[in-house]
Amino acid sequence: METILNKITREDFMDFFRDDEKLNLLTPDDRAEIFSQILSGNSDFTKEFLDEILMDYSVTNIEIKEVE
Repeated sequence: METILNKITREDFMDFFRDDEKLNLLTPDDRAEIFSQILSGNSDFTKEFLDEILMDYSVTNIEIKEVE
């Protein structure tokens, strides 16, 4: 049996995540899986990036410290 593979373009992917109605189709587990897999590596995690995420989600009980 032949399988048809539909390819999703970058534009399709970004359109999905910019559409609140479509985004609401994802479960909390889906969202956590995507978040944990989407970044390319440890260089993506900076103090500024984590501070921004905490601010975006109104998380006030966590503080990020940078160790040198």
